[in-house]
Amino acid sequence: MKVVCQHCGQEIVVNGLGRKPLNIPLKNICEALQALGNVEAVAQKLECSPGYIFKVLKANGLTLNDVREVKGRRS
Repeated sequence: MKVVCQHCGQEIVVNGLGRKPLNIPLKNICEALQALGNVEAVAQKLECSPGYIFKVLKANGLTLNDVREVKGRRS
């Protein structure tokens, strides 16, 4: 990314702006949800936000109820 310097006006190349994305596998999220059953507890365990959990589930075409139904079938 190129940024204009406030002092001299030249373009400067800047790398690494922002936070690196989380890459928590769907499998880990599903297993934690099945074990704990609570999104907030899973978020604390995986050190992410509850919104991130819902985002990963949505990106894979799943809902919280879908993950819970799988748990019910295994029992």
